[in-house]
Amino acid sequence: MDLNLKGKNAIVLGGTRGIGRAIADTLAGEGTNVAICARNAEQVAAVVTELAALGVKAIGASVDVTDGAALKAWIADAGTQFGGIDMLISNAGAMAQGNDVASWEQNFQLDVLAAVNAFDAAQPFLAKAGQANGDAAFVIISSVSAAQADRADSYGPMKAALIHMAKGLARQYAKQRIRVNVVSPGMVFFEGGVWHMVKTNAPDFFEQANARNPTGRCATPQEIANAAVFLASPASSYTTGSNLIVDGAVSSRVNF
Repeated sequence: MDLNLKGKNAIVLGGTRGIGRAIADTLAGEGTNVAICARNAEQVAAVVTELAALGVKAIGASVDVTDGAALKAWIADAGTQFGGIDMLISNAGAMAQGNDVASWEQNFQLDVLAAVNAFDAAQPFLAKAGQANGDAAFVIISSVSAAQADRADSYGPMKAALIHMAKGLARQYAKQRIRVNVVSPGMVFFEGGVWHMVKTNAPDFFEQANARNPTGRCATPQEIANAAVFLASPASSYTTGSNLIVDGAVSSRVNF
């Protein structure tokens, strides 16, 4: 299937590792120009070099996405350099686990407000792309934890807030041809990630967690990236306001 992504421009928040890196690689492999940001300047520079080697225009910067003004300025600059923005992918997340005030604040600042500020900055570019090409997209990476709770925790509610926000944005900006969708992964394993640390420090719990999944394993970042890139592409031009759960059927919830 041709996703019709060649020559388009994408912004990826948190694009140097894990899911974000897989999304950036996949977009570049489809011929999309990619701008990434993350905190580590050296990692950003290395990834930009590797993306550019795929034959696309790649730019990046060290940006703290909790700094709303800095994030907005970077997105506006990237859009200007590219001459437009067709896709925005919000992947940055705090991954703070806990019910303490600090965890709530971390997840709110990094997961929710970063997405709010990023869309605010990208929306004029996305609207222009929607008008010119009939399609533009905002994709948010949430979590299956949004739909399940074993204890009081800040992580799930903040991820749920993103899904609710996405539905509202999808309806509000449909006439501008801006589609807004969510991908909600389950367990995702990559080196340096949360489940890699769990496997290293608590191997028995890691095995138990995998055993609860009907597939018996974690997802790869690429499997999540495939879903996100499809939703961002014109190939899914009539899909908006959706929450695509990619969790190997570990959740038992029926989504209507």
